[in-house]
Amino acid sequence: MCTTDPSTWTLMPARPADPDAADLLWGYFEEIVRRYHRRPLRPGEVEAAMVESPSDDLVPPTGLLLVAYRDGRPAGCAGLRLRPDWAELTRVFVHPAHRGHGGGAALLAGAERYARTLGADRIRLDTRADLVEARALYARHGYLEIPAYNDDVYAEHWFEKVLCGVDAGRAAR
Repeated sequence: MCTTDPSTWTLMPARPADPDAADLLWGYFEEIVRRYHRRPLRPGEVEAAMVESPSDDLVPPTGLLLVAYRDGRPAGCAGLRLRPDWAELTRVFVHPAHRGHGGGAALLAGAERYARTLGADRIRLDTRADLVEARALYARHGYLEIPAYNDDVYAEHWFEKVLCGVDAGRAAR
């Protein structure tokens, strides 16, 4: 039986170049590229995607990268990019071997907690139509679809969540 208790997960800030973080980011890009093309990966595609969309800004003071551990093993990650008054959620990934055990919920809760402590009043994110599991996760956790806030060529859906204790009128800015 799978547990869906997010408290069984441990989240730790990490630098994108740290070994656990780098492995998880590789897994994230590997899945994103494979699903986008709907075919097996070709040599160099993951590396090219990582160059096109670098993660090196997911460190203070511009952002944060969280690594999630389950049973002491690196199992997922989520990043935050800090903007004035809000944060952008990115690189949300749970390793396939750990899916179905509450990792996505734990990563969202942790990212929201850190965003609040860093002064954000809301979190925004973009995602693609083919990432149906991600869209369902965000909706389950109170993220609402909003108009496009960026011009990312891969984005097809944009979401926002007002963080607890913030006046809902401020989020509509």
